[in-house]
Amino acid sequence: MQYSGFEVYEKSINKSDSVEALEVFMAKEMPPEKPGDFLVVNFRNGDNLGFTGEKIADGLIKAPLSHENANVLRKVFPFTSPSRVLCKERSFGLGDRLGIATPGHIKLFEKYDAYPVFAQQSIRELTLTGRCYEDVLDAAGFAVFREGFKKEWGADGDHLKTAEDIQYALSLGFTMITLDCSEHIRNDINETNAPSLLREIADKYLGKQFDIGEGVILTFTEQELAVINGIYGKAIAFASDMYRRFFTDGKYSADFEISIDETLTPTTPLQHYFVARELIEAGVSFATMAPRFCGEFQKGVDYSGGIEQFNKEIKVHAVIARHFKYKLSIHSGSDKFSVFPAIGKETRNIFHVKTAGTNWLEAVRVIAQVDPVLYREVHKYALSVFEEARKYYHVTTDLGKIPDVDSLPDEELPKLFENNDSRQLIHITYGLILNRKNSDGGSFTFRDRLYNLWRRNEDLYNQALIRHIGKHLDLLGVRGSGE
Repeated sequence: MQYSGFEVYEKSINKSDSVEALEVFMAKEMPPEKPGDFLVVNFRNGDNLGFTGEKIADGLIKAPLSHENANVLRKVFPFTSPSRVLCKERSFGLGDRLGIATPGHIKLFEKYDAYPVFAQQSIRELTLTGRCYEDVLDAAGFAVFREGFKKEWGADGDHLKTAEDIQYALSLGFTMITLDCSEHIRNDINETNAPSLLREIADKYLGKQFDIGEGVILTFTEQELAVINGIYGKAIAFASDMYRRFFTDGKYSADFEISIDETLTPTTPLQHYFVARELIEAGVSFATMAPRFCGEFQKGVDYSGGIEQFNKEIKVHAVIARHFKYKLSIHSGSDKFSVFPAIGKETRNIFHVKTAGTNWLEAVRVIAQVDPVLYREVHKYALSVFEEARKYYHVTTDLGKIPDVDSLPDEELPKLFENNDSRQLIHITYGLILNRKNSDGGSFTFRDRLYNLWRRNEDLYNQALIRHIGKHLDLLGVRGSGE
């Protein structure tokens, strides 16, 4: 459909069920190089329900993609609002740090038997990208409307640590809260300094066998139990408190995930069992739990560690989750290709997997493909601020293993994204790259140029996401929706 001065996204044409003759669709400026999508609200024979914008004809409004219009859109067309998807067998988090990846993600998840969490960000990511939860939710909802995606999708307030941040996300309608318990986990507790056991804990666990099915029997020694309770006791109390504050009265319709993965040492099966049981006995209902698995789940690269040990432990972790009737959540799930088959197998394809930075990496790979000059600028700046960026992330990057970009021909630049050290360089410097200011103190060095390039090359980015995230789903054993 072609209108004067703009082109309609055909899949976005929707009529209101509640207001006669109200039609809303999304369009883009013509010619294509002019930036910006917008809503068109046609209400010639009805009420516009609160959409605001520029009148372009009688009963026709050109409405910007504002937070206010997003709120109206969610009321008129509920499919643009997130839903609780952790109850589905397979759910998949897609941390879109840039607010431009959801169209590509939609094209992928239309084809796979899994439910996406399009809006997924942590407070740290918001700070580093200069965004807010309103931006994150609105970007996903507008993309869902544009692409006509009617399948359920979720919104995750990811790795939240405070009551204030949880309240913020829930008040906007986020349908999942991932509680980060890391600040309450005592990594310094060991066999020499573990606190004495309370009698009620000792009586509950010592001298007993816990048959959780599938041939798995767990037992605790007094020393093991004392250390586990010392490490996780305060985290369990914190999670219980947050659950009582936000989830017991039914005010918010959201799923609760327990994250104990942001720690220095792996979560053993005994620790996993203890945390889960104590939370459940405290009345905490959670949909997913994210242990810290053995080996290394570093950002943006494949799993590093003993595959045999991982396979052995993931089997027990999966049995524990089935025993207590929740799903395992795999954090830092980006690009963990070597262990995806075991995760899919041992969880019986019932899981939640989170990705984030890998979507950013695919966006920057597009820069390397289409604008080598700009990519070299970004890459060199990333090198200059790497030490500052690594304060936020655990990585083992060796900058000495990254080729000099000035010595590489243009066509070789995209291959840098097959180099783990180069991937981590770009992965962890995203905030500094996006927020870099010019000497005038006002204009951005990279942000506007990057977004303009991504806008012009949207199809290329979409195809990259379909290919790359599709590889994740294939190795996890997720079937196509038509299979």
